[in-house]
Amino acid sequence: MTDPAATAPQTGPLVGAAPRQAALHPARAGELVRVVVLGHVDHGKSTLLGRLLHDTGNLPEGRLEQIRAVSARRGLDLEWAFALDALQAERDQGITIDAAHVWLRTPARSYAFIDAPGHEEFIRNMISGAARADAALLVVSAPEGIGAQTRQHAYLLRLLGVEQVAVVLTKMDLVDYREEVYRRLGTEIEAYLGALGIAPAGLVPVAAREGTHVVGRQGRGLGWYQGPTVLQLLAGLRPQLAPAAAPLRLPLQDVYRFDERRLLAGRIESGVLRVGDELVFSPWNKVGFVRSIERWGPREQQRPYAVAGESVAITLEQQLYVERGQIASHLVEAPVETDVFEATVFWLGHEPLPVGGELVLRLATQQVQARLAALHRLVDLEQRSERRAEAIGRHQIAEVTIRTRHPIAVDDHRRLPATGRFVLVQDGLIAGGGTVRLGAHPDLRPQLSGLKSTHITRTAGRVSRAERARRTGHYGRVLWFTGLSGAGKSTISIALERRLFDLGYLVYRLDGDNLRHGLSADLGFSVADRRAHVRRVGEVAKLLCDAGLVVIAALISPYAEDREHIRRSLREREFIEIFADCPLEVCEARDAKGLYRAARQGRLHGFTGIDAPYEPPRAPEIVLRTDQLSVEACVERIVEYLRGLEAAEIGR
Repeated sequence: MTDPAATAPQTGPLVGAAPRQAALHPARAGELVRVVVLGHVDHGKSTLLGRLLHDTGNLPEGRLEQIRAVSARRGLDLEWAFALDALQAERDQGITIDAAHVWLRTPARSYAFIDAPGHEEFIRNMISGAARADAALLVVSAPEGIGAQTRQHAYLLRLLGVEQVAVVLTKMDLVDYREEVYRRLGTEIEAYLGALGIAPAGLVPVAAREGTHVVGRQGRGLGWYQGPTVLQLLAGLRPQLAPAAAPLRLPLQDVYRFDERRLLAGRIESGVLRVGDELVFSPWNKVGFVRSIERWGPREQQRPYAVAGESVAITLEQQLYVERGQIASHLVEAPVETDVFEATVFWLGHEPLPVGGELVLRLATQQVQARLAALHRLVDLEQRSERRAEAIGRHQIAEVTIRTRHPIAVDDHRRLPATGRFVLVQDGLIAGGGTVRLGAHPDLRPQLSGLKSTHITRTAGRVSRAERARRTGHYGRVLWFTGLSGAGKSTISIALERRLFDLGYLVYRLDGDNLRHGLSADLGFSVADRRAHVRRVGEVAKLLCDAGLVVIAALISPYAEDREHIRRSLREREFIEIFADCPLEVCEARDAKGLYRAARQGRLHGFTGIDAPYEPPRAPEIVLRTDQLSVEACVERIVEYLRGLEAAEIGR
């Protein structure tokens, strides 16, 4: 078969009325280009692909006869779409439901076509099909022109970062092959795509059933068109930056135990991983060295490196506690860690999503509670305009700010698409999707890791944790009180310290307000300062715990991730989270310090529970309903819990 890339013209007008040079990219042997095929339902996408497969000799043996038989049984002429539509429902209804993957090979390169659904009810599948594409083939019916759904699909291409778009004008035989239809629609399509920032690679008029301008120029009526065929236009598309050349991203799918080893499994989305590499696991910021790379296959396939696209399992030199959802990367060019970012989202939910609306965000293998923090503007696809709104309606696109309950690892979608796109889940169903734009929000990694020094090495003493426990009669613990101001944290912690001391415990209490007179005297009450304050107290608590003391820390500590960071820095069962659970109205009624009154009057800004958020613990060890229990009852509940731990660990 003749290589179509070799005969492709080097330039060609988009439309006769508006010539534009379309540079064609020379194909490299063996390269793969992923092309999503989009368009309104019944505009001829599947028919075009079926004909393309046949005319390039890529139909499996016997498939043509099968297509003829199926078409005859349904009383149809030869229906090329049956080459793709595998589901019975699709054949019965004549529409594509799922995203079908179709492989086409030429001597110069291979294509993976993603035949995406056009019907609005299957838009979720269309988005998933376009998510990994290098380029798009936008199919428009000549008799019907560019409609609302086609405009929607084109905008979604921009949303997903697909910049290479080739346009095919199908069913030219139904408009008598008129050149003026081609010129008029070409101008309209180019104007719309141009407004979205997409420069189309070309516009090919075809009669797909006859094969005119699909691969060859057979057929009649289109002699006035001298531009590239569909296959020649495809030869000008290029794959995106090879993922192996990008920074390493390995989202963890799961952690397995096998032969006393911990296997961290996942698919490498970008970059190259080698035995001996030093990895950081975001957003927990634990660091370890790769001991081995394991694969599911014969031993001869094992090698000391892995590249983007491979599913592997790794073992580490250190026994780190990491889990599904974390993203492994090199220390250099690690992902950004943030709990707030700008995004462009497409909403699929039946009910509008209002500002403040909560849902679940999934990015790579991460899953986190999130809320719509701000809605900057809605995008009107028909008018190509933007407007203000208070909620995102079904099938609307919006520029927004999203805040997550705790920091996650992300990349700007324009830099690394795989870790820069996400889906939104509501009531267990996919309700939307979007792409990350980091904007001016800071990277929280320095705050979360707390490590700015380099060339430093930890040293270990000669007194073990077990030896300290034998001397004191108990292990070191951190009893971390969290809750709103006025919930009773300080009152209970003071009484608890006295009770534990009387029982023979080595115990010390850290009070958040007290520590602001010294340890955190340089910090205010901004979000960054509050988080730094909690981190400092957590570090002091960790040191005292390591010395064998029972440490009682009483702080509002409003952000769940800050508390989880302290938990992760300690051993299992060393961190005991105690939630002083008290309704806001009760806390406000107590208001011993007059802070709530000042916040309500506008004299105090950023006060937790009034105009600053508080994130309750998700799974605290102890919950104290301080509006219902006495101080003595709360203390005894904690003592009972602590005694249970000691009895289990050292048999006291």
